[in-house]
Amino acid sequence: MVDLFDKEGLSFIFRWLHVLVGIAWIGLLYYFNFVQVPSFATMGAPARMETIEKLATRALWWFRWAAMATAITGLLIIGALGDDYDFDGAPGASILTGMLLGLVMLGNVWSVIWPQQRTVIASAVSVNAGGQALPEAADAGRRALLASRQNAMFSIPLVWFMVATSHWAPIAYDDFEGGKAFVYWILVIAIIAVLELKALGVIGGTAPSQLTWPYESVPNVLISGFVLWLVMLLIWQVLFG
Repeated sequence: MVDLFDKEGLSFIFRWLHVLVGIAWIGLLYYFNFVQVPSFATMGAPARMETIEKLATRALWWFRWAAMATAITGLLIIGALGDDYDFDGAPGASILTGMLLGLVMLGNVWSVIWPQQRTVIASAVSVNAGGQALPEAADAGRRALLASRQNAMFSIPLVWFMVATSHWAPIAYDDFEGGKAFVYWILVIAIIAVLELKALGVIGGTAPSQLTWPYESVPNVLISGFVLWLVMLLIWQVLFG
């Protein structure tokens, strides 16, 4: 019988909590990208400003803290498993890939989306009180949108590699070889970095263009997310299949 307070028990509790808060995080991420943003485009300014102040503010609280809780519980899982977790094999590489994506997404939430949305919310509060919109609100909203849609794109391979850690990688692949693992990480990190820099406007700016096509609509985000998943899967398959 497993004691819930021994190593295996704590690992299970942390996994359970990780799934719960992860559902909240990704669920709200999809709500913002697939429901709220398209809905705002159909609303008049008064309705949109009121919704931002009264609904989006609350949703963003749960969103950012669910993201933080997901990261913390994930790290607790690794801590509980300790030396039992083999990061040299395919399962270890799979979970590390998911962790890398998740930590980049967490950074987007706290360093881009939330700070920019605070400006958007402040502008909405001003308008609702009879004042003027903040001139910087439009740019802030655009930057938050790009980072949020990048997170939605990243979430597709993120979930794949997290689930693959226990259910696919252990039975489909042998342990990684040093040289191949090095190539894998160089390619994966480069792809993630280029996409992230594009979403942040470092590459090509934030104005709509051909480079921002993946972020401009819900179908574009979904297509781009599954293409990203396929590219990362093909890299894995070519190197380790």
